[in-house]
Amino acid sequence: MSLLKLHILHHPEPHVLASMPPNSDIIWDRSGSVLFSVTYTSTETSVICAESAVPKGVTTEGPFHVFEVAGPLDFALAGVLASIIDPLAARGITVITTSTYETDWILVRVDRAEEAEQIWRREGFLVTPPHLGEGS
Repeated sequence: MSLLKLHILHHPEPHVLASMPPNSDIIWDRSGSVLFSVTYTSTETSVICAESAVPKGVTTEGPFHVFEVAGPLDFALAGVLASIIDPLAARGITVITTSTYETDWILVRVDRAEEAEQIWRREGFLVTPPHLGEGS
């Protein structure tokens, strides 16, 4: 059982991880993306966004469901991400993670998202749709 009783929001809109050459200009439509994250390195540009935002011909991995840790999270908290992903790793579920100033985000392949949600619930996390009254 997790010592941290976190609330995880399940966003079922299909998102992907896209790969572009280094220094690519990303001027894609962000509407429909619960998470739109662009990361530049010396060797690549990576984008996490709604599947529908990616132009044709761009290499992608996914689709994924996006899970958001309800925040903001206190920077003094240690082990938040580990407590979330360790139970999934133990069951062979691969994830992609990223963080923003306020919270952590976990991407789980669509075909394993329901299983991840069930594992988290057994670990003591509250997992809900992002808005009350919605199913995930």
